[in-house]
Amino acid sequence: MAEEVKLLAFGGSPFSCRVEIALKLKGIPYEMIPQDLANKSPLLVEHNPVHKKVPVLLHNGKPICESVVILEYIEETWKGIPLLPEDPYERAMARFWAKFIDDKCAGAIWKACFSKGEEQEKGMEEVLELLKTLESQLEGKKFFGGDNIGLVDIVADINALWLGVLLEVAGVDMLNDEKLPLLCKWIDEFNKCSAVKETLPPKQMLLTFFKAQQSATGPTYK
Repeated sequence: MAEEVKLLAFGGSPFSCRVEIALKLKGIPYEMIPQDLANKSPLLVEHNPVHKKVPVLLHNGKPICESVVILEYIEETWKGIPLLPEDPYERAMARFWAKFIDDKCAGAIWKACFSKGEEQEKGMEEVLELLKTLESQLEGKKFFGGDNIGLVDIVADINALWLGVLLEVAGVDMLNDEKLPLLCKWIDEFNKCSAVKETLPPKQMLLTFFKAQQSATGPTYK
């Protein structure tokens, strides 16, 4: 019996794109089932009744929710390009920095970009410090995973496209070689990967979307 892999996702979501990138890196055929976040489908509610968010991976009918959980499931289920290092300590560190991106960076980026005035200024200072901390993990490396894309790189996809778009919408110049040289270099390398290029949505589409959502307080997906 052939494996059935389906992905409930929204193309404008960095969290959905994470899963797509991982599936493509592993060479796993899958069916994409696009979701309308403003009108959530019965299929999405059925398979993610707790959060009702994308992405949701359906593997032979069994749902797996939350993007990082899905990435680890993909790593444990299929061979191919490894997403995590073999060394237990390095694996733990990869999980730590993936959690740092989700728990610290992503939320701070959203909050700062959709704030105004003094609140935005303070928020951007926090974002810059967080990104500098994350950037320190690129010292002497091409990717967070070393010579090849790994779990942390995939989780950091928000910095590869969405960060620049959100900063542009907010009118803030932060993502440049002067302030974040290693991160900018990483973005160039990451975006060259065929699995990434095939997955990330067009920049203009995101610009249009987020300009219309400037009053939002955060994403409706994770």
